[in-house]
Amino acid sequence: MSPVNPLDDAATARAVVDDDGVVLEWNDGAVRLLGYGPDEVVGRPASELCAVEGGCEGLLAPLSVERRTTATVSLRHRDGRTVPVGLIGHRRPPRAGRPGHWLLVAPVGETSGPLRPDDPLAVVELVQSPCATAVFDTGLRLRAMNADMARVLGAPADRLRGLRVTDIGARPELTEVEQAMRQVLETGEHRSVRVYIPQIGGSTSRAWLTSMAPVRDDRGEIRGVSLASHDFTEQLRARERLELVNEASIRVGTTLDVRRTAQEFADVLVPALADHVSVDLLDPEDGGDPPSEPPPPTVPVRLRRVADRSVVTRARGLPDVGELAAYPATTLQAESLSQARTLVVTDTPQALARRFAYRDGLDTRAVEVGMHSAMAVPLRARGMILGVALLTRHRQQEPFSRDDVLLAEEVAATAAVGIDNARRYSREREVALALQRSLLPRSLPITAALQAASRYLPAARAGGVGGDWFDIIPLSGMRVAMVVGDVVGHGVQASATMGRLRTAVRTLADIDLAPDELLTHLDDLVVRLSDEAGNDGSPGEVGATCLYAVYDPVSRRCSLARAGHQPPLMVLPGGLPEPVEMPAGPPLGVGGLPFEAAELDLPEGTVLAFYTDGLVMNRGLDVDAGRVLLQEALAEPAASLDESCEQVLAALLPRGDVADDVALLLARTRGLPASKVATWDIPADPALVAAIRKQAVKQLDHWGLEDAAFTAELVVSELVTNAIRYGARPIRLRLIHGSTTLICEVSDTSHTAPHLRRARTFDEGGRGLLLVAQLTQRWGTRHTPDGKTIWAELALLDEA
Repeated sequence: MSPVNPLDDAATARAVVDDDGVVLEWNDGAVRLLGYGPDEVVGRPASELCAVEGGCEGLLAPLSVERRTTATVSLRHRDGRTVPVGLIGHRRPPRAGRPGHWLLVAPVGETSGPLRPDDPLAVVELVQSPCATAVFDTGLRLRAMNADMARVLGAPADRLRGLRVTDIGARPELTEVEQAMRQVLETGEHRSVRVYIPQIGGSTSRAWLTSMAPVRDDRGEIRGVSLASHDFTEQLRARERLELVNEASIRVGTTLDVRRTAQEFADVLVPALADHVSVDLLDPEDGGDPPSEPPPPTVPVRLRRVADRSVVTRARGLPDVGELAAYPATTLQAESLSQARTLVVTDTPQALARRFAYRDGLDTRAVEVGMHSAMAVPLRARGMILGVALLTRHRQQEPFSRDDVLLAEEVAATAAVGIDNARRYSREREVALALQRSLLPRSLPITAALQAASRYLPAARAGGVGGDWFDIIPLSGMRVAMVVGDVVGHGVQASATMGRLRTAVRTLADIDLAPDELLTHLDDLVVRLSDEAGNDGSPGEVGATCLYAVYDPVSRRCSLARAGHQPPLMVLPGGLPEPVEMPAGPPLGVGGLPFEAAELDLPEGTVLAFYTDGLVMNRGLDVDAGRVLLQEALAEPAASLDESCEQVLAALLPRGDVADDVALLLARTRGLPASKVATWDIPADPALVAAIRKQAVKQLDHWGLEDAAFTAELVVSELVTNAIRYGARPIRLRLIHGSTTLICEVSDTSHTAPHLRRARTFDEGGRGLLLVAQLTQRWGTRHTPDGKTIWAELALLDEA
């Protein structure tokens, strides 16, 4: 046989054989080894090359994917002699449409023999090396190795000698090692590479640090390469565990949402630690805190699935996220909770499947995927048991180790704190939201003065629910008040403060204060609330903004004032939205500064848009840019105010979640026709009261309100008589015909307000207002710049 070129690829015999034993490929090295050309071998059974019956038995036995086998077989040379050949068989799995096959390799020529004593490579001492060491010649073919390297490669030196690294391992990762060895030969410099390859005879990967150095003879010429490999798998895994703990501290608990926090925990562990992770939390029946003591070991445990992650498609039979299920005492989850410790079970898939037989389909799935190891880790935080995480392995072949348990417990502790924080926040937010919604109007009142629609969105962020509110308050004389406000801060405290302010506004509105006067009284209240908050040790600084407007459908005038709040937008009939020009008052709580009111004449059908800052500043825009977007949204035609509200929210809050509370109130004004209002100037003569009653009754007959004439006549008589007797000129009577009420108003220039009192038996007077109060739906007094107005409302429809 002719000398072998050390860099010639034909120095290695290679053949590819399919699963049926038919030769598919035959290289030049195989020709040198046995003398047969490719046309004589390809397409024929490999067993025909065996020199004796059964000489190749066991070489091509089916093995698992990416496994390696070695064997010494007797093959027949083309000239008839028998050639003993040490073969290495690499199993190649199906890939890219190509069926699975075997790659068979064997060394050819003198490189397969042991080193001669005079060989320069023989001077390298390998036996005493502290790591796996081998020597390769200038053709990058193995010439010698120590026992540690033979153990790593899974074969003795005499079987592997003469093969290249890629022949021995036949893995893509080893190509990098061979390239580094070539660079050592070319440059004479040391090289190091890291490779991750499966362990010989197993499926777990090992990490190797491979260092290469040139081997020189006495003259300094490079005659080969020495290779030393160090297994640093454990160090790498320790570093990966630390990285996983650090990653968990960053990725888990990014939000205050229980399910998302649990899902982040599962996402961190899959596939780094487990192939499947589920998180189930205890679900107390009373909705209170989780227990601090483990549940009894003999009763089922009620758990709610909050997170689930797997390396494969989600299997049927698993509980859905959000589903509440009872776990028998024999399940891993229940046992782990009752014992308050981590449990690890490693067994056959069939044995593990019995642990999951409590739910249809789970046991079958465990066998199908080949589950072999499971670990249940209780989630505990602040002395409470929150739930349990179940980790399983089926794709990773190693069972859970002690280090894996410590790692899972470390990450679970981080996740448990995050879940508990989210749970506490969620509960506080639910309380604040329930309080907020209970304090907001459940429905807007139907009035003759305007048509209204509203929207409220709580904040979806760590700050929680805020103190935004809005209201529509019916006033006397068919008038109506519109209010919108925003309390500084978030949470239950802000909601409680909002409730107090809303109640105060309704109380002050009930005595018919002008908008600027109402805000002055409200400012005094906020100052007192801030002082009270500071006195009990909690933070003071209670503040709020508010806008208060009063609309009169008779005069079609609107009076409004604001305390640090955004002015409303006004859309005149057929016009475009524009901000209302009005004085800017200080926020509530500043104290001592005046508020000014603005007066507007509004045509019937004018739309007023009241809103809080959250609507125009939620997308990171400033107030002016947000107001422009709001104007554009309001300019879009809509069939109703409700549809306009939806258009506004869709335009300004496209994602739905908001960083701050949002309150929006749209109101379309209505006007009361002049035919529905009757006014008389009253002379200060008691003798003319009877004539005035007749005129009032005549007007009621004209309106078709004969059924209300008797009661209205009595009320008019009492109010006019009191005004003549105790009031000051001029005196005026006004009747307003609403859709459901009749309003009687008597105005004079006196600022003295009447009040109810209990008349004694022999008193001649004092019963008039008591009679009015009994006959009417409600009555009261409102002060005007010129005096006062006493009013009374009569219901035109019975309660049925």
